[in-house]
Amino acid sequence: MPILETRNLTHIFPNGAAAIQDINFSVAAGEFVVLAGANGSGKTVLIRHLNGLLKPTKGHVFIEGAPIGKDIVQARKKIGLIFQDANSQIVGQTVAEDVAFGPENLNLSPAEVKRIVQEALENVGLSRYADQDPHLLSGGQQRKLAIAGILAMQPKIILFDEPFTGLDYPGVLQVLGEIMRLHKTGHTIILVTHELEKVLAHADRLVIIHEGRLVEDGLPAEVFPRAEQYGVRIPLGKIEGVESMTWLK
Repeated sequence: MPILETRNLTHIFPNGAAAIQDINFSVAAGEFVVLAGANGSGKTVLIRHLNGLLKPTKGHVFIEGAPIGKDIVQARKKIGLIFQDANSQIVGQTVAEDVAFGPENLNLSPAEVKRIVQEALENVGLSRYADQDPHLLSGGQQRKLAIAGILAMQPKIILFDEPFTGLDYPGVLQVLGEIMRLHKTGHTIILVTHELEKVLAHADRLVIIHEGRLVEDGLPAEVFPRAEQYGVRIPLGKIEGVESMTWLK
């Protein structure tokens, strides 16, 4: 049984335009899936359905075989979403308070919340910033803070929406390294990006959305040669195979 599945997932905007149409795909536990497509192809709309931020016009999302709408609170504990603008996810006055927000809303004891926060910050390398104003962190550190906030909810699946946007080289390395650590520790990863050259070498699958429809889904080496015809940006210069498409050396 897949850990995550969509069946005929469709979202129609109020003006009648279709954002996504009849999306059918499944993800196995522990997979690393890269989701690509041109601007406006429907990538962000799709992933916002996966943890219930948007409700489909038609179709369903299943997490571990159960419809996401059956228990939306439990579904959001199992699947976390890191937004493109990590700053928009900051709610605490300090780094530690920000990570504590989710666990506190689960009515856990103060001692348990403290333990979870310390562990999450340690996992992303932000322990020494616990008492700092999160808005003073670098872009890469803010993305790592968003990841810590999601980790505090102990999800099985983590969705990343354009996690490298606006980051300098050190920031990209910070975030990509953290994503790879999460994958190696057993998390299922779905990553939306148009910057394939930074991460595709690590993916198990490449899925392409075009004009709201899923048009490609397969091994990165097999799908990548067709990506450009769907408006997916191809890196400039010589590409020495998909295995070379990473910023981690």
